[in-house]
Amino acid sequence: MKVFFSLVLAFAAAAVPASAITVVAPANGAQVSSPFNVVANTATCGGVSAVSMGYSIDDQVATIEPTSFSAVATASLGSHILHVKCWGQNTSAETLLNITVVPPTNIAVQTPANGAQVTSPFNVAANVTMCGGVPAVSMGYSIDSQVATIEPTSFNATATASVGNHTLHVKCWGQNTGAETLLNITVQPPPVSNIAVQTPANGAQVTSPFNVAANVTTCGGVPAVSMGYSIDSQAAMIEPTSFNATATASVGPHTLHVKCWGQNTGAETLVSITVVQPPPVSNIAVQTPANGAQVTSPFNVAANVTTCGGVPAVSMGYSIDSQAVTIEPTSFSALATASVGLHTLHVKCWGQNTGAETLLNITVIQPPAATPLAFPAAGTYQAAQTVTLSTATPGATIYYTTDGSAPSAAALPYAGPIAVSKSATIQAIAAAPGYLNSGMARADYVITPPPAGPSIPSNAISSKQLQVKPNWTIVHDAGTPGTSNGSMLLVGDPSLSGEAAQFTTTFSYWGGERYSEGYDNDTNAMNFVYDAQVWVQEGSVIGNLELDNNQVLANGDTVIYGFQCAGDTNSWDYTQNAGTPQSPNIQWVQSNQPCDPEQWTPNAWHHVQISYSRDSVGNVTYKSVWLDGVEAPINATVLSAFTLGWDTGILLTNFQVDGKGAGGGSSTLYVDNMTIYRW
Repeated sequence: MKVFFSLVLAFAAAAVPASAITVVAPANGAQVSSPFNVVANTATCGGVSAVSMGYSIDDQVATIEPTSFSAVATASLGSHILHVKCWGQNTSAETLLNITVVPPTNIAVQTPANGAQVTSPFNVAANVTMCGGVPAVSMGYSIDSQVATIEPTSFNATATASVGNHTLHVKCWGQNTGAETLLNITVQPPPVSNIAVQTPANGAQVTSPFNVAANVTTCGGVPAVSMGYSIDSQAAMIEPTSFNATATASVGPHTLHVKCWGQNTGAETLVSITVVQPPPVSNIAVQTPANGAQVTSPFNVAANVTTCGGVPAVSMGYSIDSQAVTIEPTSFSALATASVGLHTLHVKCWGQNTGAETLLNITVIQPPAATPLAFPAAGTYQAAQTVTLSTATPGATIYYTTDGSAPSAAALPYAGPIAVSKSATIQAIAAAPGYLNSGMARADYVITPPPAGPSIPSNAISSKQLQVKPNWTIVHDAGTPGTSNGSMLLVGDPSLSGEAAQFTTTFSYWGGERYSEGYDNDTNAMNFVYDAQVWVQEGSVIGNLELDNNQVLANGDTVIYGFQCAGDTNSWDYTQNAGTPQSPNIQWVQSNQPCDPEQWTPNAWHHVQISYSRDSVGNVTYKSVWLDGVEAPINATVLSAFTLGWDTGILLTNFQVDGKGAGGGSSTLYVDNMTIYRW
């Protein structure tokens, strides 16, 4: 009956449309160990859409699965038929696969992966515990049909193979059994690596320690990121992509591995070297001259030694070429002479029954003339200078230039002192028979007249950057008609220091806005310089610009150092008390020096400096005012003390902007580097 059903099923399957059952694993004829994976899928079954799948071993009941599945099946050791089935509406189909269940083998290959692309040599790493159902006792690998290389049950080995496709056999053995895993690999030509080894050369004989010098830019076809080296199978010493290192090794032949690494790649160059016994030690140390040096005759020879040919040194010496040796102690500094040209300097040592020498190549050249000296020395001066040039070489002629060009024998010969009335660069050389031309001397002279402005002694107290102080008071000046409003803001542009104060004022009918800041306490100062940078925004409407300073004396009187650029009088004005401190009568006094803030160039910084002093009772002498470095003398002394009841010692500055015109308007001014000096 069972046979009949199978024949009918086979007949029916031949009569119905095909079914697209795809079995991914296991393959027909495969050897597997139990449990094993069954992976399959189908879209159609008997010509209609598949609705389910399943599988069974031999005549067991089918396990139902979806139309794409991966399942784990078990079976006894031996041969079996795996039925992979599908069902659709009123139809079904199956695919039969012959499989053989063998004892389990758990070979695990870490590298390379199946289908990997590698370069030769390449690593083979694998391990196993069970082989054909029994404990594994060894492993091995082979390429294609080559003889297997035997390894332990966990190994990491280096294999080689020609460029092309290969089968890697990774094998295991247990008692009376064996198994293998096959991997398809492709060996590719190695990517370019431009490792350059400067030293040692391949095949070189060296003594230990020895230098290893190498560099690389490309490693395995990508930019190199590091290098390294190792001796034989020792761990690599990591180095940068260009290095010079000192390595050590025992006497005998060795393989020096010079390596590079890039992103996800590496390469190496092998250098065969032989380490030989070093000759008997001689530690001759030559301080001067250096090998390859250029010297002028006479020249110093300085050297020392403690060990000569492996025994204590007893003397030293030196000679030029084949000349007789000059004997010296074991540490010496001597003066040697030689003709112009190339020479070999022999520095020698002697010990009991032994000797040694160090050879140095030197070139004796003509001595240069002494480089000229300039007096006075280069630098910045406020007045014209008279410069003299000199050289220590007898009979030398000095040639010089003042236009920045390099001097030669065609330049001006020096005949006497050089007058420098403006900034200049003097360059000079010296030339003499039997000498090379000297090195070039350069002397830069900067002639800078003293800066315009008030004289401030070094002991003056300075209150700096007052514009950034936090407690400025902003009020309408009731002494002006009309009204005004003001605001103050710190800004970075425009600015000289990085923080300038912006004063924005609106007014009606000539109204004035006063900005005030108390900045210190001092009853003793009698001399002041008001120093500030002021910027007038284009379009600002300004009548007067007032820059005041106030000081409360020890007697309680307030000295008002009032000063303004007055547009209404077109002059610099200052304050005076026409009465007494107790019965004051404050007035503005017009000077004979012109000023109008609306005539200042807009959108530009203007430097304002005002110098004044007082006596003990409050008489103020207004000395001068400087606008952008131009001095305007005032030279007026007036009483300017007022009994106002302010706190003793207060120092307070006012910056006041008065409007201009009955119709009103606005102005924007900036103040930076506001500083008041006192002493």
